[in-house]
Amino acid sequence: MAPASTLISKLKVQLKLSIARLRMVQQKDEAVSKQQRRAMAQLLEAGKVESAKIRVENIIRSDITTELHEILELYCELLLARTGLMEASTCDPGLEEAVKSLIYAAPRTDVKELQNVRLLLVDKYGKDFALEAMEPDSHVSEKVLKKLTVAPPSQELVIGYLQEIARTYGVDWPKKPEGDPPQYDDDEDENPSGSQAQKNLEEPIPAEGAETAKEDEEREELSKATPPRNFGPSSPLRVNPPSPSTDNLHPRVRGGALDLKPNKKMQDANSGKGIESKGPVGGTIPDIDDLAKRFAALKK
Repeated sequence: MAPASTLISKLKVQLKLSIARLRMVQQKDEAVSKQQRRAMAQLLEAGKVESAKIRVENIIRSDITTELHEILELYCELLLARTGLMEASTCDPGLEEAVKSLIYAAPRTDVKELQNVRLLLVDKYGKDFALEAMEPDSHVSEKVLKKLTVAPPSQELVIGYLQEIARTYGVDWPKKPEGDPPQYDDDEDENPSGSQAQKNLEEPIPAEGAETAKEDEEREELSKATPPRNFGPSSPLRVNPPSPSTDNLHPRVRGGALDLKPNKKMQDANSGKGIESKGPVGGTIPDIDDLAKRFAALKK
């Protein structure tokens, strides 16, 4: 057996390669799945329903495989994040499900990097641990076991896939029989029926000139209306809400506009308090003699 430090280093490298490979495989499978779904839509549009039901099983199996790859990718990321717990000779209980699921699922996939991870895990924990992991009743994830089960999809799943494909690509399937009566809602305002519909039909349509005159009268009435004094914001200054943050995703400014209250000094200035009264503005009006005396004093 290789030293623990060397084996853990190799395991880290293979886990990183496995994560990258699994992501590439998922992207490739999704691209192929899109092409297959478009082909299924064309079959449904052409009326080849039975052929579409058989071929859609490949899409279902591809989606199951993609979901399996996502689970295995998460397990690889978990082991990569907890490699410090793998220094011991025995498997940590928190890693047992991930380790056994990888050992069980790696031979059943086409990802070579996962098989290298499996070999390193077997070398790390021993063959007895690997044989125990190959038993379905061990701590292997139930999701992994379910995704690896080879069984034909149910008829409900097949029909559900075809309906979803038809809805996505705008195909009318399943087609509604022509003899079905149209469905009406119970809302009388949107879909009037019976006597209400008859009344609507019997109502006369106003002439174009009368309708225009009525609109002009309404506009004149609106132009004469005087807006209330408290209409609009109480202050011309507005404050924009702060940018969203993790603590407050929907910030709001309480009270709307700013409430600008005059301070004490402004109130005193408006009321005249604190300002010495010096009589009328500019003092008393001087007479002619006073003005002559002032001019004489300026000449000196």
